Amino acid sequence: MPTWRVPDLSSRWWPVFLRNLLVWRKLAIPSLVGNIAEPLMWLVAFGYGMGALVGEVSVGGNGGNGGEGGLGPAKVPYILFLASGSICMSAMNAASFEALYSAFSRMHVQKTWDGIMNAPVSLDSVLLAEMLWAAFKALFTVTAILGVMLALGISHSPKLLLAWPILLLAGMMFSCIALIFNALAKSYDFFTYYFTLVLTPMMFLSGVFFPREQLPGVVRMASDWLPLTSAIELVRPLFMDQWPEHPLRHLLVLAAYTIGAFWVALALTRKRFSV
Repeated sequence: MPTWRVPDLSSRWWPVFLRNLLVWRKLAIPSLVGNIAEPLMWLVAFGYGMGALVGEVSVGGNGGNGGEGGLGPAKVPYILFLASGSICMSAMNAASFEALYSAFSRMHVQKTWDGIMNAPVSLDSVLLAEMLWAAFKALFTVTAILGVMLALGISHSPKLLLAWPILLLAGMMFSCIALIFNALAKSYDFFTYYFTLVLTPMMFLSGVFFPREQLPGVVRMASDWLPLTSAIELVRPLFMDQWPEHPLRHLLVLAAYTIGAFWVALALTRKRFSV
């Protein structure tokens, strides 16, 4: 059968998802600590340390662009600026880690996928379950981080409730992208290329640590279409108790990356299992 055929999805992804949940439940606390420790260290070190030196930063009105249709630049505390970007970065890292290292262990090392597919569960459903499971892990992580941010009084905007579905979509998107590299990997070492050459540059170009207005024009134009940029452009205004600018455009970018990456990941995974 052709590897690029339409996905054959069914509700049989749910038992696979539930299996991952039951296994993870035994390690939930260590997993939670590991997932939130690093982003909180970034937040404390840069938000309070560098924030004391920087003070406030200028961001565009109503969404961070300060361009057409905006309300003009607004001054916000640096820790608020950093928190709204780092929570998107945390969703990216949590989803990527789960869809790479954990999924690769189940697929290649433990051969869990082979065992599951001995039951009437297709590879397509297994991959869908892995994608949704990684997105759930990302949402769980950012919820814990958001709780700490609320406790620290960084933001009390009621609009933050809308950040959850956006961060869930971001988790789905980055898990789909990561599953592409999972399908190509021969060993864990391969993932170093993805983190070093893809995620790290994206982290610095998408406006997590400083406004993208500081970037050269050509780089800024390219960064407009990075997946992390769209997530941040949707979430950051919610921290500022504002509505995002061009929300439909950013949502379409997230959806396009998610659907396209899942299809590519599925085709490459089919090819891997057909050999």
